[in-house]
Amino acid sequence: MIRHFLSLSSFSHRDLQALVDRAHFFSVNSQQPDQIHHLLTRKIFANVFYEPSTRTRCSFEIAAKRLGADVVNFVPENSSVKKGETVYDTLKTLESLGVDGIVFRHSDDHVLDQLRDRIQLPLLNAGAGKNEHPSQGLLDLLTLHQEFGRLAGLKIAVCGDIKHSRVAGSLMVAAEMFGMEIYLCGPSGLLPEPKGPTVRTADFDEVLPIVDAVMMLRIQLERHQGLELDAGAYHVHFGLTEARVGRMRPDAITLHPGPFNRGVEIADAVVEHPKSRIFKQMSNGVFARMAILEWAMRGRQ
Repeated sequence: MIRHFLSLSSFSHRDLQALVDRAHFFSVNSQQPDQIHHLLTRKIFANVFYEPSTRTRCSFEIAAKRLGADVVNFVPENSSVKKGETVYDTLKTLESLGVDGIVFRHSDDHVLDQLRDRIQLPLLNAGAGKNEHPSQGLLDLLTLHQEFGRLAGLKIAVCGDIKHSRVAGSLMVAAEMFGMEIYLCGPSGLLPEPKGPTVRTADFDEVLPIVDAVMMLRIQLERHQGLELDAGAYHVHFGLTEARVGRMRPDAITLHPGPFNRGVEIADAVVEHPKSRIFKQMSNGVFARMAILEWAMRGRQ
């Protein structure tokens, strides 16, 4: 059975919680390689990224290697893509060469729908289009669960360019599944229509004192045509400043999937503030992706 990892919505509540728990297991045992390094020996993964990436690509590679697998990094700029090769033909080539799974990132919203039934090995969505980023969603759930011991009932403010954010897309899917409340904040032109009873728009400053976590998102200028951003004004109205952090609950935390733009959506001093879990998210990215790779390979034993 081929196990594609394309969307959190394809999982049941129970199965997604099991992935969170498995990722936590890997985090607890990260200093005991004898328990985990053998799990994916002789497996080979291809990282196929048509968009730039630091955290996602590197953490998938580190995750694979910690499980004992090998990794091939495909670079479109140095490949037959420059000769006109299609995405499908590239992936079929890698399949034919014998890789066991493909970690895939692309700008097209619909590319995975076109590929999922034509590729006979696991496709792992590392961010396709602006719909979902499910591995980021899993690491965010892991981070929240570690902090609060639960997911049900948590209140999360998400502020920034939500309309173009696949990170927010996956978080909203998870919110409905786990009963979290999501408050969408930011410029009105960058907010989507709320979907479902667990998601609503809100004034950023009004919700800060009541939420458990604040997820900041950058303005994705690469997905806009002709947008002129006044960074200073944006920071005043929607930036996570020290003053705004001071209005949060004592046990509340701040999150950001990265990359972050200091002085725009987040103040420099807030990135490594005691409330910040940004770098913990990055660490958890390895553990979440270890759980995903292991899960995908169970269908190919």
